[in-house]
Amino acid sequence: MNNQEKVEAKHLFRQEARKVLAKEASSPRRYRKDKEVIKRLYTLIQASDAKEIFCYLPLDMEVNLTPLLKRLRQEKRTLYVPFMEGKSFRLVKYRFPLVKKRFGLREPKDSKQYRKKKIDLAIVPIIGMDTTCRRIGFGKGMYDRFFEKELKNISYVVFVARRLCYTSQEITDRYDVRADEVIVP
Repeated sequence: MNNQEKVEAKHLFRQEARKVLAKEASSPRRYRKDKEVIKRLYTLIQASDAKEIFCYLPLDMEVNLTPLLKRLRQEKRTLYVPFMEGKSFRLVKYRFPLVKKRFGLREPKDSKQYRKKKIDLAIVPIIGMDTTCRRIGFGKGMYDRFFEKELKNISYVVFVARRLCYTSQEITDRYDVRADEVIVP
C-alpha cells in the first residue's frame, strides 16, 4: 500500500469507527461498559503500583474515566491530564476547576509546574487500532506529537475504548503510539 492509499484507508477507517463509537456513546449500555473498563484499569493500576498516571478528560465517545479519577485522587496518586498547546499538549496536574476549551475538551487552568517524575502508566483513548497495535485517534495528531517527545518518560501505555474498532490493514505510521495493553469491555 503506497502512502496515499494508506492515508485514504486511515481516513475511511476513522470515519467508520467514529460512527460505531458515536452509536456506543448513545447506548444505555455505555455505563456498564465504562464500569467494566474502569474496573480492569484499576486492577492494572493496583497490580503495577502506578503512582504517576497520565489520563485524559473524556469526550462523549470515549470511556468516562471520572469515577476512576476520583478514586485515584482519594488514594493520593498523582494524575496528569493533557493541556492543549498549539498542535500538541503537555501534561499538567489534574486539579479543579476544569475549564471547557477547544474541541469541547475540559482541562485544568494552565500550570507552569514542571513534571520531574516519569509516568508509570498512560491511559490513552482510541478511535481504533491496526494490526501493529498502533493508535488511530481523532486525526489531529496531538497524541502523536506528544508521545514522540515523551515516550521515553512513560513506562506503560494502555489504550481504552468502549468497543474495539480494528483493521487488519497496516494503516498507521511509525510515529503513531503503540500500546502495551488494550482494555475494552
